[in-house]
Amino acid sequence: MKRHLLFWTLILFSSTALSKITVPHIFADRMVLQQKQHNPIWGKATPGAKVHVSIANQNYKVKADSKGDWRVKLAPLPAGGPYKLSIEGDYTVLEISDVLVGEVWLCSGQSNMEWRVQHINHSEIELASANFPDIRLLSVPRVGIDKPQFDVETQWYKTTPQNVRDFSAICYLYGRRLHQTLNVPIGLIKNSWGGTPIEAWIPRDALEKNNEYEELLAHWDKVAENFDEDKFNKDLAEFQDWVKAGKPKGKKLKNPANVLTGGKRPANIFNGVVNPFIGYGIRGVIWYQGEANGARGYQYRSLFPLLINSWRERWGQGDFPFYWAQLADFRPEKDTPSKYSDWAELREAQTMTLSLPNTGEAVIYDVGEARNIHPGNKQDVANRLVRHPLAKIYGYPMMADSPMYKSSRIKGNKFLLTFKNVKRKLYALDKNEVLGFYIAGKDQRFVRATAKITGKNTVEVYSNEIKEPVAVRYAWEDNPVVNLYDKIGLPVTPFRTDDWPLKSRNVKK
Repeated sequence: MKRHLLFWTLILFSSTALSKITVPHIFADRMVLQQKQHNPIWGKATPGAKVHVSIANQNYKVKADSKGDWRVKLAPLPAGGPYKLSIEGDYTVLEISDVLVGEVWLCSGQSNMEWRVQHINHSEIELASANFPDIRLLSVPRVGIDKPQFDVETQWYKTTPQNVRDFSAICYLYGRRLHQTLNVPIGLIKNSWGGTPIEAWIPRDALEKNNEYEELLAHWDKVAENFDEDKFNKDLAEFQDWVKAGKPKGKKLKNPANVLTGGKRPANIFNGVVNPFIGYGIRGVIWYQGEANGARGYQYRSLFPLLINSWRERWGQGDFPFYWAQLADFRPEKDTPSKYSDWAELREAQTMTLSLPNTGEAVIYDVGEARNIHPGNKQDVANRLVRHPLAKIYGYPMMADSPMYKSSRIKGNKFLLTFKNVKRKLYALDKNEVLGFYIAGKDQRFVRATAKITGKNTVEVYSNEIKEPVAVRYAWEDNPVVNLYDKIGLPVTPFRTDDWPLKSRNVKK
């Protein structure tokens, strides 16, 4: 009897081990499903195992394929909850509770997206008021790797002062505005990583299809080939011992970087912190990145659209909304305009990406700080970003896009400019003088220009130094003194009318 009992116990144990169902960590208690659209649920099981998925009177049965992968698509659900999501197999029952249905947004980028609520302006007020149980937060750990990952360890949290303290400020403030306006649950997935270039966020095969990135990929392949893992481990151990000893004086060590798992290698971040969520039901993406590509603004013209298109293609949700923050101003002001500004060229590349459908840009050069690459005013950034979904998705009557250059003509020594996306009228903030324009003649030498608002959406620009103008720029400097806005408070988008060669165009990596 004991032998038979042991036999059947072993059989049961073996079957349980073989038939265990697993799902990625994003499918967990307190999760948020996207309302009014089909939501994929997926996981792994024994090849051929039957899986039963149920929620809110929906029931689905599916068989794991030959690799053990299974997937179902839930029918659209209205906003609300809480629900219980049940995933069952022969020997496994997963009960996921407190599931809400609402709006889900992915928040990606580098350090300005990562910047925590506790570090922004008025953080004490923001934290004291952060009690929103229907805003759910999910932070993705940094995982850099050369192979696409199925899962990454994380979990959902309700918004409380403690839980939001280390969460992305822009992501939270954006989601809070949506929650307060729409009165539905909000799911926020934060997968930002400071100091990372955009190519690390793009799939390797997407980069390989474009010959423009051959040199970039070859460079990193060489770096990986020459990486000395033994030396890295030795340096890391020495650094850790130094830290444990209290960082004694007379010796200063740096934390060694593992280039193979770091956030700069092409595709590394996509594989580690984007791929595990590919297909999860979202409304859209907000993005704040570009500083790490500042010296390669011309290349960003193709890299940024490539990222958006590759994410959309893999997600399988069509051209979902993709909104971004243009780079803020940074670095000291200059008395005379230079021929080249790397950050200005990158801002231009960001604006050019508006040619893709269902995109939007928040112009924020006026909220930057010359001595701080991480400006503390994240409230205005979030407010300008959230205008895009409120106006373009949810139907609220408001402007989302900043005024943009439309056309120009030259009359004598003056540029006569016309702008689009002007709701009320152009005006100069703080003073009547319009600041931020430069003008140049055939010698391509730009000088500060005088500018006057001549109508609701027209501006006259000239300089007594330039008799025959051929080009004009607005807000081209790294930290421009500018003050031209739509009366509703959106700053004019930086622009230039020239297309003269710039030094960064030959920079590949």
